[in-house]
This record gives sequence, structure tokens and C-alpha cells, in this order.
Amino acid sequence: MSNRLALEDSPYLQQHCENPLEWYPWCDEAFERARSEHKAIFISIGYSSCHWCHVMEHEVFENVEIAAFVNAHFICIKVDREERPDIDKHYQELHMLLNRRSGGWPLSIFCTPENKPFYAATYIPPFNRDRMMGFSELTAIIAEKVAENDEKLFQNADEITAYMRPKNENAQATALNEKILTQFTLQAEHNYDEINGGFSKSPKFPHVSTLLTLIRIQWLYHDEKIKNMITHTLDSMALGGMYDLIDGGFCRYSTDESWIIPHFEKMAYDNALLCELYAQAGMIYHEDRYLQIAKETADFMMQFMMEDDLFYSASDADSEGEEGKYFVYTYNEIITVLETLSIPNIHEAAKIIGATPEGNFEGLCIIRLSSQERPLWFEDFCKELSRLRLNRTYPFIDQKVITAWNAMMIKALFILGKSGQNYLHQAVKSLAKLKTTMLINEQLKHSALIHKPPKIDAFLEDYAYLCSTFIEAYQSTFDEHYLIDAQRFANKALELFYEEGKWYFSRGAFTTVAELDDSTYPSAMGVMVNVLQSLGLLVDPKYSRFAFKSLEYVSIKLMKTPIYYPTLTAEVIRYLKGQRLIKHNSEYLKKIIHPFSHPFTLLKNDETLHEFTICGENSCFAATKELAQLDELITSTL
Repeated sequence: MSNRLALEDSPYLQQHCENPLEWYPWCDEAFERARSEHKAIFISIGYSSCHWCHVMEHEVFENVEIAAFVNAHFICIKVDREERPDIDKHYQELHMLLNRRSGGWPLSIFCTPENKPFYAATYIPPFNRDRMMGFSELTAIIAEKVAENDEKLFQNADEITAYMRPKNENAQATALNEKILTQFTLQAEHNYDEINGGFSKSPKFPHVSTLLTLIRIQWLYHDEKIKNMITHTLDSMALGGMYDLIDGGFCRYSTDESWIIPHFEKMAYDNALLCELYAQAGMIYHEDRYLQIAKETADFMMQFMMEDDLFYSASDADSEGEEGKYFVYTYNEIITVLETLSIPNIHEAAKIIGATPEGNFEGLCIIRLSSQERPLWFEDFCKELSRLRLNRTYPFIDQKVITAWNAMMIKALFILGKSGQNYLHQAVKSLAKLKTTMLINEQLKHSALIHKPPKIDAFLEDYAYLCSTFIEAYQSTFDEHYLIDAQRFANKALELFYEEGKWYFSRGAFTTVAELDDSTYPSAMGVMVNVLQSLGLLVDPKYSRFAFKSLEYVSIKLMKTPIYYPTLTAEVIRYLKGQRLIKHNSEYLKKIIHPFSHPFTLLKNDETLHEFTICGENSCFAATKELAQLDELITSTL
């Protein structure tokens, strides 16, 4: 028998609609019932492609005996963290407060009948295991204490609730100066893995924003040591494993230090950001192999994760109940394909692609190249392995459309469009579709299931990433409508989320402060400051004043540990080094292909001009008719 989640659009909530647990979606009815019946509240937060969410569902939420007890003593609420990032951020902060470490998913929260939280955890096993309290034992204790109105439990909940309330704090500022470049670079070098590339041990995430900021620094100073960190990391990821050499696209992270064994889920935001990263690196360093990875990633997103010009949010790690089953091969399957292609020395060829009889993942093989140079037969080999996948069950795809994540992917397509018109055309179509889908009665929305109306109002990240994409669209096409939309949505974001230098991620049922750090992806605040600095140069200097006030508000944190805040650090560097604007009519601006030596340079169409004009925010410095002279003139005006 289905529970109340059967009526919800969210694919994640739909996954739980047949659980014996009597789930509610996040709604007033659930909290009112908890109060009236004096029952504790259990809130479970996750997302559809989360492996450990599936594990906890199978072990705990599908257990009939556990469900019978929990249904009698608790009100249970399921939340899709992608649909309601405001709720997730609030309770992730709670987890950090109570456990002194970051949380994750599934996130498990227990509250009093008045919805005051007192306990936070992530995955909880069904019964006591390896020093972990089991869900069965934990819920028995909580139910008893709530029924008895345990004074200590309710007092703790009151204190936690009071602590979690938003506070008005007086921000202290410090001078923003070029020490931030040295500090960021030293901290990046300290975290850098010289053997495998990247900036952490296992599990290993790509740290896109760190790489993008290092690219800006290397761009300015031509530091070969920094360039080596960047290119070694890009090269190592591209060899395969976390990067899917068969279908294209990146998995969320690597479970080992060498980028070989991924956690197999594929997220729209990861692929959007890595597509942008490889596209930019390809153009800046004139490396076709990086552009190839960017194109393969974009092709994957358009083939597997796009419908009606909009992009789905994620695909699962599991298929047919096994993690990675769709992606891996037996050694015999690989040998058979090599034989079919008449490849000489097939066992040596197998080693080139990381295949051995013992395998590199639970006795099976994940394809990973031994060097950057792909063998001549590799393309045909990948086509054959792709055909084998046609007979397999593709992992579950969450068909939710999220404004911020779509904007990320569309921006990457605009950037990649500089080296392929098909990507530019798709970007134009997708941006138009996103706007018409997510702008309802002049209200921007956050998410919707494909072909269903959106219901949830947008958060800061949606405005920030959408504005950033409109600016990139203008830089690619010089269509003034994009610049007008960027300004329009930036104004709305300032109205809704900005307060004297401080930014909020959400305001409403959950007022959450915007994060400074780039955790899962670049912070919404960092992207918004980037937008404001661009608009300050392209449209009106007043936007730069908002940007500076935002940087000043968090300046102490930025100057102390900039490595935690790569996107905001890049904006401090931009502020310190200055921006330049090149004006001309669009016919001539479209002839500019290669990046300039100054990374903070934008283009603006002016049909009245008959020569390239170089400007700052408040004045213009130089002009030339010669495209070849531009770079030298820009440098001379800094």
C-alpha cells in the first residue's frame, strides 16, 4: 500500500512511496499531527542517486518490524535535498553543531513533537553494529523519553533551537590585498597530491573551483609550478575511472586516491563544472585533449541527461541492485572485443586500458588508460563496449530539472560553443527553454519534474548561476537581451537575499545564510559576486560597489584561509588586479577567439564604434583598429 509520498513529483520521494513507513512530505499536516499526538518527529533527507540512501532504505525503511514500531511512536518526514536545499542546509548546520563534523546523506534528524531538533546523524544501521547505535534501539530510547517528557531531552532541544536561530552579528573587516594570492597558492600546494594530482586523499573530489582559481593565478603570473598542478590533475582525471571513457561524463568522486574507482552516480552539476573547466583549460593552454574531454562530457549530457532541451539532475550509481554494474566489464568481455577488432598482442592491449584478469573493481574491470595518448584502436574499442552496455539496465535517472544546475550546464555549452557551433546552438535553445519553464508570473522557480509545473520558489543559487549564464550568453552572442536579463535577475537577487554585505541563501520558512565555502559546487555568494563585478563593468559601476561590500563583509575569513573559498578568492584577485572591457561592434568582437593575457577581460558590443576601445569601469584608455595589438594595449593600461 502506498504512503503519502505517492502524490509527490520528486523522484526521490517516489522511491519511498511503497515503504511500510508512513512517510509524510514536508508539510504542516505532519507537524500538526506530531503536536496533537505528542509524537517525536523523524526527518530523513536524501536524494535519488545517493547510494547510502538506498542502503538505509533497504535495511531500515523497508523493515516491516521497525516500521510498525516507528509508525506507532513517530511522525516521519521525507525531504528531497535537491528539491529543498534550504531545509537541507539548515539541518546540515545542525549536524555540524551537534557532531562537530560535516554531515552528508542520508541525513537523519530527530525532533520533539514541537519540531525542536535534538539528535542528528547520517546513515544509521537497522540494529547496533560496530559501535554504531542501530535505528531500532535508537528509536526505542527516543520514543520512551518523549512519552515520559524527559526534562533533559526537551531542555537540550530548546537550547539547540535557540542557538540555531539567525543572529545579527557585527562583521569585522580587514584589508584585501595581494597576500591572498600567496596564501591561496601555498595552501593549494600543501593539499596537492604530487603523485595522482588533485587536492585530497580518498575519497577524492575534483575541486573544480580550486582549479579554476589556480588557472586565474597562473594566467596572471605564468607560474610553471602552478600550471603543473593544474595540468597534472586534469590529465590524471581524464585517464578514466571517475571519468567514464565509454559514455563520457564524470562520476561524482573517486573512492581511491588514483581516480580509478568512482562512486558511480553522475550529477548534472559535476559534469557542467568539469565541462567548463576542461573547455577553459583547453582554450587557455591550447590543448586539444582538454577540449575533447569537454566535448565528450557535453555530448554525454545531451545524449543521456537531456530532454526537451533541459537537463536532468542525476543518474544513480546502482542498477539491478548493484553499484556500478552498468559501467564495469569482465576481463573476458574486454578480450573478446579486442579479438573482434583484430588488435595485435591483445593481453598487452588490455593492460593499456587497465584491464587485468584480477580486475581493479571487485574482480571486474573499470577502463582506465595508462597514458594520455589514446591508442589508434581506442575509439572503435569504446564503440564496442558501448554496444555491450545497450544490453544492460541503465541506472535510474532523476528527471528533476533544477534551475541552478541547468544554468551551469548551459554556461559550459556557451563556453564550449567557441570551439563548436553545435554547442552554441544547444546553449541558446536550452537557455530559452529554462527561462520559459522556470519563470512563472515573473517569479523564478527552483525545480520541477520534467514537463510538470515548478512549485518551489528559487533560492540565491538559482539567481546567481542563471545570471552568470546570461552574462556568458552575452559574451558569446552579444545579444543585448541576455545582458538585460542578467541585470534584471541580479536586481531581484539583491532585493531578496542581500543585506549590507551579507547574503542569504534562502528567506522564508528557513532563513539560511549563504555559504562562503565551495563545498559541493561553487558557493552561490561567490557566483553572485562574480556576476556583480561583471555587471559593474558591463552596465553600471554601482554593481561593483555591492560586490566590494560583499567581499569586505567576509574579508577576515578570506584573507586567513582562502583555500576554503576559491570562488570568492578569485573575485578578490579580480578586484585587486582590475577589470578591462573591450568595446567594438559585434562583427569585430566575434573575431576574438583566444583569451587575453589578462584573465578579467570582458567584451561589449557598441555598434557606433569603428575600432577596438579598451576601458575600465569609469573611463576608456586606448583604441586600435588592429586585433593583434589588443593584448599589448590591455596589459599597458593595468
